[in-house]
Amino acid sequence: MNSIIRFFCVALLLISCPAIATAQKVGLGESVERRADETWKIALQIWNFAEPGYQEIQSAKLLSDRLEQAGFVVKRGVADIPTAFTATFGEGKPVIGIMGEYDALPGLSQQAVPEQLPRAGATYGHACGHHVFGAASMSAAIALAEQIKSGQIRGTVRFYGCPAEEGGSGKTFMVRAGLFNDCDAALHWHPSGRTSAGDGSCLSRVAVKFRFRGKSAHAAGSPDQGRSALDAVELTCHAAELMREHTPDFTRIHHVITAGGGAPNVVPDFAEVFFYIRHPKAEVVKELYPRLLKCAQGAAIATETKLEEMYLGGTMEILPNDTLSQVTMSNLRQLNDLKYTAEETQFAARIHSTLSKPLPLESLAQVFDTSGDVGKGSTDVGDVSWVVPTAGFTTACYVPGTSAHSWQAVAAGGTSIGRKGMQLAARTMAASAWDLFQQPQTLAAAKAEHARRMGGRKYDPLLLPGQKPPLDYRDSPTGAND
Repeated sequence: MNSIIRFFCVALLLISCPAIATAQKVGLGESVERRADETWKIALQIWNFAEPGYQEIQSAKLLSDRLEQAGFVVKRGVADIPTAFTATFGEGKPVIGIMGEYDALPGLSQQAVPEQLPRAGATYGHACGHHVFGAASMSAAIALAEQIKSGQIRGTVRFYGCPAEEGGSGKTFMVRAGLFNDCDAALHWHPSGRTSAGDGSCLSRVAVKFRFRGKSAHAAGSPDQGRSALDAVELTCHAAELMREHTPDFTRIHHVITAGGGAPNVVPDFAEVFFYIRHPKAEVVKELYPRLLKCAQGAAIATETKLEEMYLGGTMEILPNDTLSQVTMSNLRQLNDLKYTAEETQFAARIHSTLSKPLPLESLAQVFDTSGDVGKGSTDVGDVSWVVPTAGFTTACYVPGTSAHSWQAVAAGGTSIGRKGMQLAARTMAASAWDLFQQPQTLAAAKAEHARRMGGRKYDPLLLPGQKPPLDYRDSPTGAND
């Protein structure tokens, strides 16, 4: 009789487990929604701070302080970066990492209105939505910590406060410092003009500033006495354009002149140009960089100026993981509830009129599958993916069809449109991490896939030996007399 009772008890438990698990997962989403107002307040504060890479002092403090209040053990200034931090809750395995970013972009100051209108006194703007990126990831981490505290899940959740994603390669230095070594899986997301998931990749990238120093002189009265640093920059750019024709398919080389003199009647004694090289494979980028450097070296010889090479490091392409991507895709499809109010639709219509390739608003209900895609952008998440199984997704935080790095993205990111995408991301992130805590077999499969994709290769970052984080890469360039 006792054995029969035990049999039915076990059977009843097995039948009820899915329902219990579902209820726990619903509670996770409710936890995220309870903090919606607070999370949005934090996101808006970061949107208003709009701090440059490696200078996100207020933004990093805001996020790390809130996580500390939630019981996380916070380590600030990690990897020799003042604005990088980790926040850990729980103990033991598995260790699930959640990444958050919070740096803004130069030249993209914008008010939360559907016309191009910069904010007074601001030059930077969150045109890539990193204000909601950091806030949503923080909210998801806190929801998971509550589940650990209540005994619903076991293990460790760790939030990674990641600065300077935009060209500063912050995560690359964090990976090199070993901060991801004990992670079993790492999750990320990104604001976008659409909602998507899949095992896509991105372009690897290196960044460099070439600074030239020459000799000033009166451009009309004694031009022979001058040696133009601007000439050196222009010659470098021309050589790079010629080089572009003889690079492998899918190469991207682009630049901006960040300093070129102050007056046309003065021969510039200082000039600077900022270059990116991108390609789907890091090994190709490594081969292309010495060729670009020769363009600058040749320009210095031709103009009799001195060249200073400021190599800023680079980022790897993302190593996809289909096992983890299936988890994020499943949760995103189940949780996607994006739709606009009449007011938001009116805002979106005005933004649409400024876009070259708008998507219909009905696309909000769709989750795009990016499996196998190679995105044209770059991210230092790629370096993380080479040392730990990694997956990410996007949610529509801008009006559908909006390009990132635009004033339209900044504008929408400061409205309820950005808030809705942020909340969907937080719920999806929390639910996906919850699945990994509860499914050791999925983690094991993700690790096996990671090892298979690595194929015996070793992670070799696009950094120079002993290179320090370029904490001043967003500073204004200085001239010879500064």
